[in-house]
Amino acid sequence: MVLSTLVPIVLLLSLSSTTVLAQTAAPGVVCESKNGTSCEECLNNVTCLWCIKTKSCVTYPVRTILPPHSLCPLYDARWGLCWINFQNLIITLAVLGGIIIIALLVCLFCCCKCENIGSSRFVAKMERQANKSRTKQEERRAEMKQRHDDIRRKYGLSGPNPYSRFG
Repeated sequence: MVLSTLVPIVLLLSLSSTTVLAQTAAPGVVCESKNGTSCEECLNNVTCLWCIKTKSCVTYPVRTILPPHSLCPLYDARWGLCWINFQNLIITLAVLGGIIIIALLVCLFCCCKCENIGSSRFVAKMERQANKSRTKQEERRAEMKQRHDDIRRKYGLSGPNPYSRFG
């Protein structure tokens, strides 16, 4: 339901942006001089805003991003295309912005989760290597102890220490 309403609005936004970019403002044409004409006639000039309620063409107030309610209510204001109003445009852009933010957060979450899985694999690999080196070290110690014991036995040093009775 929501998707079916968003698709035309997204198409509208893309078409309106190309339409607005393609239009050029005729020098010397004031929007107020087009009062009493049609919406399409008024919106031929990019700097013009059509108000359906008053059927007037006014210069778009660029200092305020949205036209003030005293100039024209958002529901009745048209700019770029006659069949979309500012209220729907704001809602659509807010929804699209929210979807983009949610998508970015989901991607960020997935990347962090995958990275943590990768780091746990790395930690497990490091533990395996540490265990392997520990067992090799223990084997070397055991071999060294065996060699030392063999040398002690060979020279008769394996018995009790003869100096221990003096202690």
